[in-house]
Amino acid sequence: MTEEKIRPGWRHEEKYRIDAQDAVLIRHRIEDLLQADVHAAASGSYEIRSVYFDDLYDTCYRKNEAGSDPRAKFRIRCYNADSQRIALEKKSKKNLMTRKESCLLTYEQAKVLIEGGVLSEDAAALSKASKVLQEFCLLQRTRLFRPKVMVVYQRMPFVMTAGNVRITLDLNIAAGWRPEQLFDAHPFLKPAMEAGRHLLEVKYDALLPRSVQQALELGHLQRESFSKYYLCRREEKKIHEYLW
Repeated sequence: MTEEKIRPGWRHEEKYRIDAQDAVLIRHRIEDLLQADVHAAASGSYEIRSVYFDDLYDTCYRKNEAGSDPRAKFRIRCYNADSQRIALEKKSKKNLMTRKESCLLTYEQAKVLIEGGVLSEDAAALSKASKVLQEFCLLQRTRLFRPKVMVVYQRMPFVMTAGNVRITLDLNIAAGWRPEQLFDAHPFLKPAMEAGRHLLEVKYDALLPRSVQQALELGHLQRESFSKYYLCRREEKKIHEYLW
């Protein structure tokens, strides 16, 4: 671990299911208002892969299902299957606000975790580790946190400095029931949403600029509680029921 990142506060996070036509229209409306994320490729997007963890009783999954507040979940995330930069993240939700804390992992650490192992950090090393990793290691030992599902999708991100706005179009969300394939070129995946259905996420600090609100007004979008983890775990459970 070489870096820890804790965002200064809680942010608004709104989610909307959209279809392919909505995605094209929204992109057309906002690309003149917001800037494309500097990390996006020439196509304007990048792939996100995340392995989510849960305990023996699927507590995180059940809290999502019940809409419990507050709640939190842990994941290991990489971009474009790149093993050079891997993050352990804690995503928290409270009073409809979200917060993300993260630290970097080495490839060797990530491999141990996504294969269901426990890090063999000694007490001295762990005392110097980030708070995120310390909490995660504690959950591994006390609540048997283990990898449950991989979530994969293509993200098209746009940002605006005013209001710290971030708008993303998350396309082709899929579930992978073998988390150890996080860095594989062609992991086994199953679409987690109906064909042509995607996700719009709107994140901002205090207020969403009026110009952005107007650009996103399509007349039929309905904000909803949406969890990629819950959605993909549900698909993963269907797969296991079918296989067994």
